[in-house]
Amino acid sequence: MAGRPASSDPIGALADGTLYFAPLAEVVVAGDLVLCHLCGRWRRSVTAHLRAHGWTKEAYCEAFGLERGQSLEGAATRKLRATSFTARLVFDPAVRAGSELGRARARSGELATFAAAAARGRPIPEQRRRKVVAAMAGAGHAASAEANRSRAERHLASVAASVAQEHGYPDLGALVRARVAEGASLAVISREAGLHKDWLSRHLDRLDPSAAAAVRDALAGPARTASADRRWLPVIGPLGFSDVGTFLRDRHGEKYRTVNQIAAEVGMSYQAVESALARHRLAKVTHAGKRHEAARRAERVAARLGYASVAAYVSHRRAAGWTWSAIAAESGQPPSWLRRHGGAELAG
Repeated sequence: MAGRPASSDPIGALADGTLYFAPLAEVVVAGDLVLCHLCGRWRRSVTAHLRAHGWTKEAYCEAFGLERGQSLEGAATRKLRATSFTARLVFDPAVRAGSELGRARARSGELATFAAAAARGRPIPEQRRRKVVAAMAGAGHAASAEANRSRAERHLASVAASVAQEHGYPDLGALVRARVAEGASLAVISREAGLHKDWLSRHLDRLDPSAAAAVRDALAGPARTASADRRWLPVIGPLGFSDVGTFLRDRHGEKYRTVNQIAAEVGMSYQAVESALARHRLAKVTHAGKRHEAARRAERVAARLGYASVAAYVSHRRAAGWTWSAIAAESGQPPSWLRRHGGAELAG
């Protein structure tokens, strides 16, 4: 290719005596040109050039330790080919049909099955092996991770000190305590400092644990709770409740409504309900309804079988030498469900 001389000296030979002019398991690229392993010439597309050698791309990749999906074309050629194919995908019925067939196979999992079958028994290309080794080598040594953590801690401390100094306080904790006492939230204080609104929520515990604890106590105080609950009262009053805590205990703790269900009932956001639960020191249960129903199901199955719990039933049957299939047939429950409720130690 004009402007770049061919590599005249081979750098090695394959087991069958074939000379090669580029390193094994590597694709040498210079701008829009790629170096051919077989002749040392620079080409825009080595894939198209292989016909001159009587080689296929599959044989070329296998011989020189390259992955089958490795591109052998320069960036400009790949871009032109992609543009051309995009037009064909729009106007060529055969290409559209083939593309749709490929997408359907990918969605059904058939494509992955074919790929796994085709790769079974095939040796791992040297190029991929080197990538894995490099990835494992750079996966993060303990010293590197510790250095990154230390650097992050220093940066946070520096930002905190700068914010406190700018507002005339000896440290960040003093600034936060003073502003919270004046009625400001952590989001407001963060914005005043020119930071992201969640910056203090994320980092105050690490920077000043005592200040973070003081803020939590202040935000959970009776006056703050009453103020935050005020907008709930017109909504829960017609439902027969005079305070938010009782309402939330009834809906979430006794009737097992989820946070989303409660939010829909009172016409508020998920975050508002979540904050109210935290304000009244009520633990949020994820998938409350499903978990409650799952527990009731286990109780019903155990009672029908005459045991205190499913775990006790499964333990008794397994000790007697019953198989999982036999236990499932007797109980009318799937083996996977019985394994989960019977205890992990019985799953073997």
